[in-house]
Amino acid sequence: MRMRKKPNLLPRLERAGAVLEPEPEALRGRWLEAFPGHRELWLELGCGKGRFTVETAARHPEALLLAVEKVPDAMVVAMERAVARGLSNVRFLDRDVTLLPELCAPGEAGRIFLNFCDPWPKSRCAKNRLTAPAFLRLYADALPPGGEIWFKTDNLPLFQWSLEQFRAEGWELDELSYDLHAGGVQGVMTDYEAKFYAEGVKINRVVARRRAETKSTADGVPARLRNASLADAHGRAESLAAHAKNERERASAP
Repeated sequence: MRMRKKPNLLPRLERAGAVLEPEPEALRGRWLEAFPGHRELWLELGCGKGRFTVETAARHPEALLLAVEKVPDAMVVAMERAVARGLSNVRFLDRDVTLLPELCAPGEAGRIFLNFCDPWPKSRCAKNRLTAPAFLRLYADALPPGGEIWFKTDNLPLFQWSLEQFRAEGWELDELSYDLHAGGVQGVMTDYEAKFYAEGVKINRVVARRRAETKSTADGVPARLRNASLADAHGRAESLAAHAKNERERASAP
């Protein structure tokens, strides 16, 4: 859903400017040096209105959280939330995810959050999914071995497809769940997630861990994605149910 343009966007951005990093490229490779007192650098790619961003930063003052968002009309709400909470360990970056190599040096980040990203269901648009192989290789560059991607989505076909990409690219998968909040709320929710949870929508989550053999941009450009339509490849209910059962069995195997 396209966000309505805010007529007062610029003055709101200026008022919340204390948490905006206008030239993040200049801090590449020295984020923790520029913001001393933090032990680890975390990235959130596509922070939206920032409920998850602000609460995560508040719970983890030891981490410096960079929230990347290319839609200023959403980001300004997140910025205002951060300012209202008086947070000093979060910075907002008005950038596209494709620019990640210019924002973060190799191995500089310890964790990346991907929350409820656009599924881009058509096959020809699959390369735009933030869990497509080309993006996963950018993340692998930014993370050291053992660094993690925390991925959540309500979209089961996208989740199934993303698991396939993670495995093909050499990531280790852990904490896999097809109903994250089955026993009550787990962790920090996004705005969308809270809405879905109230409606009874199941949330899928996995932690993907970078290994020494995980593919990075040094491995070249990934092969072109084919037959990647979410509806065509994984959309039938019976296929999804069977795949989910297999994943649960795989996760519980010794």
